[in-house]
Amino acid sequence: MRVPREYAGPVSRTIAYVLDAVIVAVLFTGATAVAGVIAAVVGVQEISRAVASGYLLVLPALLAAYHALFWALAGRTPAMALLGLRVVAVRSPRLSWPSAIVRAVVLAYFPVGAVWALVDRRRQAVHDKLARTAMIRVGH
Repeated sequence: MRVPREYAGPVSRTIAYVLDAVIVAVLFTGATAVAGVIAAVVGVQEISRAVASGYLLVLPALLAAYHALFWALAGRTPAMALLGLRVVAVRSPRLSWPSAIVRAVVLAYFPVGAVWALVDRRRQAVHDKLARTAMIRVGH
């Protein structure tokens, strides 16, 4: 007998996403600050300016890489683990790398697609539909 899945709600999904985004932003900001200090000491200000100007372009890519890595390897990010959530494949026993990458890229560059989870019966957002995944509640 198959146990029914309890799909994660929009509040817990949003909290997990925001916490993960903060983790990535803090790490990237720290790395950017260190690079800026090194560039200032060495005397290469152009590198510092280039890194700072590319911040908004690079941040979504880093967020996508962060999510894809954690989802493919563990099925959850650190924030999802904290909240008792997991990403699962809809029709296979394990989440594949391609599904994790598609889900991560669509979420990072089209976050408004997450709103679809509010009206979907399985609470799937656009990135879940495209990657054939769902976010479920699991025990801690």
